[in-house]
Amino acid sequence: MDVAVLGAGSVGSLLGGLLAREHPVTLVGREPHVTAVRRDGLTVAGRPECTVHPEARTDTAGLDADLVLVTVKAHDVSAAADRLARDADPAVVVPLSNGLGHADTLADRLPGTAALAGTITYGATLDRPGHVTCTGAGAVTVGARGGGPSRAAREVAAVFETAGVEATAVEDAPRRGWEKLAVNAGVNAATALARVENGRLVDEPGRALAHDAARECARVARAEGVDLSDAAAVDAVDRVVEATAANRSSMRQDLDAGRRTEVNAINGHVVDRAGAHDLAVPTNETLTRLLRLWERGRGLRR
Repeated sequence: MDVAVLGAGSVGSLLGGLLAREHPVTLVGREPHVTAVRRDGLTVAGRPECTVHPEARTDTAGLDADLVLVTVKAHDVSAAADRLARDADPAVVVPLSNGLGHADTLADRLPGTAALAGTITYGATLDRPGHVTCTGAGAVTVGARGGGPSRAAREVAAVFETAGVEATAVEDAPRRGWEKLAVNAGVNAATALARVENGRLVDEPGRALAHDAARECARVARAEGVDLSDAAAVDAVDRVVEATAANRSSMRQDLDAGRRTEVNAINGHVVDRAGAHDLAVPTNETLTRLLRLWERGRGLRR
């Protein structure tokens, strides 16, 4: 299957590199990464290790792919959907960005395309142009936006599995999405603001902070009609923290690089949806305010 990865940063390059071992892959990213991949190929370090030679480009004009994986930052998904609507006609599109609702955004812009919901727990760092390191083996889930069985999801999972990427077609995609949101709410903001690796959340006071944020997310999920218990949300946080102990979270990487964060799509989304149900989420509210304050101080947010 011809695969395109729109958003060839760290996670996008890792997935594209792994998939390129078995499938034709096109990476859509930025310079100087694109030029480096064209010239020398893409090297994946960590586990597994490989060097592959996917196509690489900075634009989507005339993009021809059966499957498009959208791995841009959450605040860029809408623009990515517009680019695909203008330039491409994929059979299937799967957003793997942090946050919720991205599959709906893509479905609205691409009415003739099967837009599936997806999650990913792989960790990755784009060390330099043309070189990405897998910092934590994980898994991909893909499923129908509203839940239930999906033939397209099974086909996409098979594409990943063929390339050695652990993937599962799930029938509870909404719950999986909220569980991933609980993990991100618990891990990303705390590690970013404290400038610590994920493993520091094993101990107090980080552990309690992460758990409080995850529990609040679970309560909001249940108010939204999604069956996610507090215990399941906390367990998911603990698993990710243990598996990615040495990692810098994506939000900490954003702060370290002086970039805008995805706080609106993570902790901010928990706060927004909690307000719709008159629920108090003080931990997520405080984390959101602190990150927005940091962004405004650097001219990254109005």
